[in-house]
Amino acid sequence: MTISKLRILLLVFFIALLVPGSILIYQAFGQLKWETFHQHQQLAKALAQRIDANFSDLIKREGSRSFSDYSFLNVAGSESTAFVQRSPLSDFPVESSIEGIIGYFQVDAQGQLLTPIVPASDAASYGISDNELQQRTVLEDEIRIILGQNKLVRERLADRLVESSVPAKVDMLGKVLEPKVKVSEDKKSDLSTMLLKDEAESDITGFDQLAFEQLNSSNRIQADGPAVLSEQVKNLNLIDRYQVAVEAESRQVGSMSQKAEKQKRKETTLFADVLPEEAMAPDNDLALLSEPVSESKKLASVLPAENELRIRTFESEVESFEFSLLDSGHLVLFRQTWNDNQRYVQGLLLNTDIFLAGMISPAFNDSTLSGMSQLIVAYQGAVIKTFEASKTRDYLTSPAITNDLLYQSRLIAPFGGMELLFSISELPLGAGATIVGGSALVLLVVLVLGFISLYQLGAKQIALGEQQQNFVSAVSHELKTPLTSIRMYGELLREGWVDEERKKIYYDFIFNESERLSRLINNVLHLARVTKNEQEANRKIITIAELMDENLLKIKSQIEPAGFQLQVKVDEEARQCRLNIDSDWFTQVLINLVDNAIKFSAAAENKTIVLSARRMANQTVLFTIRDFGPGIAKDQMRKIFKLFYRSENELTRETVGTGIGLALVRQLVKGMDGDIGLVNCNPGVEFKLSFPEVDTFD
Repeated sequence: MTISKLRILLLVFFIALLVPGSILIYQAFGQLKWETFHQHQQLAKALAQRIDANFSDLIKREGSRSFSDYSFLNVAGSESTAFVQRSPLSDFPVESSIEGIIGYFQVDAQGQLLTPIVPASDAASYGISDNELQQRTVLEDEIRIILGQNKLVRERLADRLVESSVPAKVDMLGKVLEPKVKVSEDKKSDLSTMLLKDEAESDITGFDQLAFEQLNSSNRIQADGPAVLSEQVKNLNLIDRYQVAVEAESRQVGSMSQKAEKQKRKETTLFADVLPEEAMAPDNDLALLSEPVSESKKLASVLPAENELRIRTFESEVESFEFSLLDSGHLVLFRQTWNDNQRYVQGLLLNTDIFLAGMISPAFNDSTLSGMSQLIVAYQGAVIKTFEASKTRDYLTSPAITNDLLYQSRLIAPFGGMELLFSISELPLGAGATIVGGSALVLLVVLVLGFISLYQLGAKQIALGEQQQNFVSAVSHELKTPLTSIRMYGELLREGWVDEERKKIYYDFIFNESERLSRLINNVLHLARVTKNEQEANRKIITIAELMDENLLKIKSQIEPAGFQLQVKVDEEARQCRLNIDSDWFTQVLINLVDNAIKFSAAAENKTIVLSARRMANQTVLFTIRDFGPGIAKDQMRKIFKLFYRSENELTRETVGTGIGLALVRQLVKGMDGDIGLVNCNPGVEFKLSFPEVDTFD
């Protein structure tokens, strides 16, 4: 098998494991995403119920208010022990647990506005200063303007102004029962012109109570219809792929919130008619015409110092509250009431942003959903408020689902036109995803490392097989050629076919070839023992001079028959240096290096081998063996010390050798704590051996 085939086989094996594993992990993550989505969906449902409960408490509190609370004064106690007191809604500034409230109001059958914060008679008698009265009037004007802009009130300003210019009989609602002075039509026209000029460009005229009934008549949500996305909400591009599973539940919640029918309750209400003393003020009309004053001041008539009360009992009928979004962007909560055969509309105005923030923000911010979802509040298809995700929580995983509709629900009646839509900004995968992700990572690492390990092992085995084949070929060549020559020359000598002059040449050839065979066999056997750690160096301390004397004769006998010359360069300082080495191993190292130099520089013009030794500054001794051959290619310099490696093809090579000589040299040098390297000298190559110097003998 070749390396390329091994790669293909392992790649197919890797893909065969990776694909099903990836599908399995993907499915596991998908299941985790759905489970996490469902968990957060339940949280959204619980949060919607909490918000719904807040709105329910609001309706209960406001629905418990009596009919007379919407007047500045009301009567407490029984008919026999009745006493007049200020309404709890008359406090200023307006005090309420409802955030964003602008104020309470009441509209009579003629479409005229009354608020509980401005008295219908002398404000000073109730301890209200002129400055406070002005502030109360400003707030009342604000309420009137808002309702007027939405065409919910009708003001007969001139009539009210003229009637309020003289003392009159009024009831507890502030309604003028019988004005005492009639003003001419000319003066009434002048007063009206003056008032309209004072109120220039303020649209405070409009329709009567029927306008309240028409507030929710358009775009009314069907009572039995499902909670669906409106066009404006659809423009948010929310994905409702998971909403199908809870569609039936959402439909049921929306249906229940809308099926709540209007409930009516009856209550007994006490009223007191305030009968002031007759006091004529003929100059008041002229004062009003000559001095421009605000409408609120004109509406406040001065009560006489003494008055008497006449208690009247009425049965009032109060309907449940309705809720709507006005064209001006304000919210209105109102109810229909009947008293003394007259219909009234009572309610309160709300600032949309502040009101929704007060009702929803605390519950939303306290929920874990605030860190991963966006809450959209829509009314009859229009988005009126958005609560963004805080994204302050640390999740272990990156977002898995974004821009998905998590949960959709309508609020309880009368807020059924309002929908809560939870859209996902960042959905964590939870603790299970950490386990799955960690397992997937471990599996991938094991798979990749296994692939790399198998590839490296397979590549090594293939390379080893190739090396062994090369070694068999090399050994066969190295053994066959000299054995054939030895046999041939031996037969010639045995048969006596060689004269005396050529016998010595044949004997020398047989000797040299046998020496080469001996070195080859010794290298193979020695390499096998060293590789298996069956032989250790027999080290002893020896001087460089002794070491060189032992090996020079052997080296000369090796290079002279090949036609080479030996140059020896040993420093005097180096001759006295001592090394702790195995002299036999060192001799085998030198013989192998010299033999390598002879083989690869046989065709060189300069057939010289230089052997040198010198002492280095770092207390090491450096030996060099240099030839003047072609040198070694740079891409092969790191490979030549590998076992069985040869730079030539076994079928086309011109040099002899088995590819184990330099590998053995490296093993022997390392075994003696030495180091080996080489460098191209152009021409030739130089091998460098360094050994640490010792100071004393053992």
